[in-house]
Amino acid sequence: MGNRPGPAGGPPRAEDPPSDRGLPAGLSSTPTLRREVIPPHPQASVRVLTHDFPSEICGWGYHPEYEIHLITKTRGSFIAGDHIGTFAPGHVSLMGPNLPHDWVSDLAEGQVAVDRDAVIQFSDEWIRGAMEHLPELAEVSEVLNRSTRGLVFSGATAWRAAETILACVHSSGVERLGHLFKVLSLFAHAPSDEYEVVASEWLGRPTDAAARDAGEAGLSYIFENLTGDIRLSTAARVAYMSEPTFSKYFKAATGMTFSNMVKKLRIAYARRLLDTTEHPVSQVATMSGYHNIANFNRQFLAEVGTTPTVYRRLESAQKPPPELFSLGLRAPSD
Repeated sequence: MGNRPGPAGGPPRAEDPPSDRGLPAGLSSTPTLRREVIPPHPQASVRVLTHDFPSEICGWGYHPEYEIHLITKTRGSFIAGDHIGTFAPGHVSLMGPNLPHDWVSDLAEGQVAVDRDAVIQFSDEWIRGAMEHLPELAEVSEVLNRSTRGLVFSGATAWRAAETILACVHSSGVERLGHLFKVLSLFAHAPSDEYEVVASEWLGRPTDAAARDAGEAGLSYIFENLTGDIRLSTAARVAYMSEPTFSKYFKAATGMTFSNMVKKLRIAYARRLLDTTEHPVSQVATMSGYHNIANFNRQFLAEVGTTPTVYRRLESAQKPPPELFSLGLRAPSD
């Protein structure tokens, strides 16, 4: 599999994997969440890149960095935490640290959308450190805190941010940082009717190093075994902690118990499969880590408010409001 240079000074970009080329990212025969490793660059404070869809960089995953994301072409469905929604060209979002996310375009088999995404990523440590020396940056602290649930922007904020994100992609050095700070300023001053907080309050903030380690180890273990057998005892062992200690720190880091996190991630993934595939409900259950259909139906009902079968059949106007769960609609065609 060959590589080609990535644009905007980014890392080499892998060619599309042949085995799943016709499938939306994250919907291969062995769908899993993954922790994306974003290596720091010794001469850059932020990572800026564009990439195609499908490509190896796409998929349902998470990382500890903030991510500013722009869709430049195609329509489709996206997931942020437990939210499933739709996107179109000009879709601008800010995803906070460790919030699972993915964008899946509705493409014909074999079709590739070149440079579909423009992405800016930076660490919490870097931006908080910059605030200590540049007090003017304090105005973006609140919007960064809100981004732990995922933010989607609209209206004038979105189109101004889109222009500035592209300017960031096509610049370098101090000029690039200037564009990034402008994007963050636009986000921080967005009117309340031009942004939406999309995911539930389901990821807490670690209170110390032990909580952070437990949260990261636990999430990595869940993501890597989402469709298989997940046990608290194994997660604790991976984190080198006793079960009571791990449970305490995991809840401090994520805001919920280990078992509730497993359920929420699995049901979120099930909702995505129901909205973006034609797989039978029984297959969706298995692909989401449930090997007992009755238990799957029961857990889905408790989390979403309706059974998987009824959920899939509902028209958009019949679905519960976003306060109960996010609408999982396919994007309208042109």
